Amino acid sequence: MTSTASSMDSTDTRQGQAPHDQRPSWQQRLRRFGYSAGPRSDVRDRLVPPYAEPSPRLWAALGFSPALVDRINRWSGWGGPLLVTLLAGAMRFYHLGSPKAVIFDETYYAKDAWALVHRGFEVNWDKNANDLILQHNGHVPIPTDAAYVVHPPVGKYVIGLGELIFGFNPFGWRFMTALLGTLAILLLCRIGRRLFRSTFLGCVAGVMMSLDGLAFVMARTSLLDGVLMFFVVAAFGCLLLDRDRARAKLAAALPVDADGRVRPDAHIANTLFLGLRPWRWAACLLLGLAMGTKWNGMFYAAAFVVMTALWDVGSRKVAGASRPYVAALRYDLLLFVIMVPVALSVYVLSWLGWILSPANGTGGYFRNWAATDGKGGFWSHFMPDWVRSLWHYEHEVYEFNVGLHSPHTYMSNPWSWLVDGRPVSYFYESPSPGSAGCPASAGEKCAREVLAIGTPLLWWAACFALLYVLWRWAFRRDWRAGAIACGVAAGYLPWFMYQDRTIFFFYSIVFLPFLCLAVAMLIGAVIGPPGSSDTRRVTGAVGAGVLVLLVTWNFIYFWPLYTGTAIPIDQWRSRMWLDTWV
Repeated sequence: MTSTASSMDSTDTRQGQAPHDQRPSWQQRLRRFGYSAGPRSDVRDRLVPPYAEPSPRLWAALGFSPALVDRINRWSGWGGPLLVTLLAGAMRFYHLGSPKAVIFDETYYAKDAWALVHRGFEVNWDKNANDLILQHNGHVPIPTDAAYVVHPPVGKYVIGLGELIFGFNPFGWRFMTALLGTLAILLLCRIGRRLFRSTFLGCVAGVMMSLDGLAFVMARTSLLDGVLMFFVVAAFGCLLLDRDRARAKLAAALPVDADGRVRPDAHIANTLFLGLRPWRWAACLLLGLAMGTKWNGMFYAAAFVVMTALWDVGSRKVAGASRPYVAALRYDLLLFVIMVPVALSVYVLSWLGWILSPANGTGGYFRNWAATDGKGGFWSHFMPDWVRSLWHYEHEVYEFNVGLHSPHTYMSNPWSWLVDGRPVSYFYESPSPGSAGCPASAGEKCAREVLAIGTPLLWWAACFALLYVLWRWAFRRDWRAGAIACGVAAGYLPWFMYQDRTIFFFYSIVFLPFLCLAVAMLIGAVIGPPGSSDTRRVTGAVGAGVLVLLVTWNFIYFWPLYTGTAIPIDQWRSRMWLDTWV
């Protein structure tokens, strides 16, 4: 427990503040709310904080030899996350093809994906296509008439890859979302470990996500939002790696005094070029894929640019830069600006199948617009027809997306998302006793449902964790809390601009990983800060353990609603805790 507690402050980047009596008055006023500036320390430790290790007393109590302890410490960084991922993957791939049905918006994306990987553009399917696909295991002819769709193609290509491997059937079109949903948990464990400098807290974040009902259902359904979430999490992980690598280069370039302590140097901090930043390029590539999956990936691209710019400024400030904003703009942010075309190029390339389709009316939707309705005009002399046709298509899609106000039974307002206010039913049927898994002794019809609902106790705990994160960011100047808040805000706040639009709770899957990081950070705080007494640590560990066990029980309790398992109707009603869940 000692390592976990100490890890919560091991990455604290508060540095360089004046002594208490010389601090600005605003800092003195904020002290009543818990603001703490923190003492000065070795610059290397502030730039590249060490990872926490379990207390030697723990290993001694367990009777482990020093050699075994060293081996555990070396392998736990990957061993723990891989174990969590293995368990999460086993749950997600268990009976993945059930229900054997086209559920919710799979009716769009599964068929669009199949058409994309075969024709390069989406097509219009017959009304009875779903039944034919299930009856003939996907062996049905693909139509040729282009369809108007309102989302870019990357996510559908991802889904189509699973269909090419395993066939045009429920398992095939759910395979890739299950795989990416599982890999996202591995990424989250490693991200949490790097963020908190604690393998334990990183694994806690991964466990929280593996036990979340919304993450579970989305990984077992071929929708685009789970694919978008994976690209966002992967991009965040790349930027976190880039931050650590850049700070390590800064620390290595700074002078060392006679006592062996790294000291700040204004000239080095103002002028050091930190290289081409390959992890930053990778993040741009992933953000381009995110935007090519759904447009709200653009909000993450914008938010991550701001977040990374602040990280760069903070790094150079710690290293002693006299003008950290100027230095960051000259040597860091300018490189990021150059990378923006990379993300845009990835987005345009995702439309390659549509671009290469015929422009004679037999290709993708609006592919021939520039040669027909859009013929002539000023831009026809400067832009190829495919560029003008694509721009027109994108404009039409934008108009559709911002003007979508069609009522839907399960639409919800973003104000209700954090408390699981209005989940979405993806699949429901009422089998009779003795059929479709309904017990013969049920007495009346059963309920068989796939409900996209977050594990309630986890989401309600996340509400408190978010408050803690915001307090930690505002009054403790904790960059980790700021990064988590950025991830939540980029995926959540933009939807408040479209409260009258038809939107759904499952859109929140994109920022769910950051909620899990917030819960992990809160659990670390509950266990106790460095220097706490053994009683404080034991009490905190018990409290944190109770929370994890409650979330685990809650996930198991709602398991039938996540998997479409038939249960007696009374048991189904007992799980409808809120009227809005029905």
